[in-house]
Amino acid sequence: MKDSNVTVNLTNKTDDHPVAMLVQIASRFQSSIYMTEGSRRVNAKSIMGMMALGINNGAELYVSAEGEDEEDAISAISGYLLGEAI
Repeated sequence: MKDSNVTVNLTNKTDDHPVAMLVQIASRFQSSIYMTEGSRRVNAKSIMGMMALGINNGAELYVSAEGEDEEDAISAISGYLLGEAI
């Protein structure tokens, strides 16, 4: 299992729908991917779960992935949340 703490920084607003984009990115990977904020933990591939979690600039999120492509998954999701090009 790989994990990362990420502070959301989507100030460039490269996408009008950051939750939908994040779910699309997570869905590219075979690994199980979860995001946690406070006591809420959701499947990053679930649009409903991610909408309930929300993504706000400055939020501290814990991202975990487990599976054969976990490192790539963490890298892609963290990069997106940090406002890096995807």
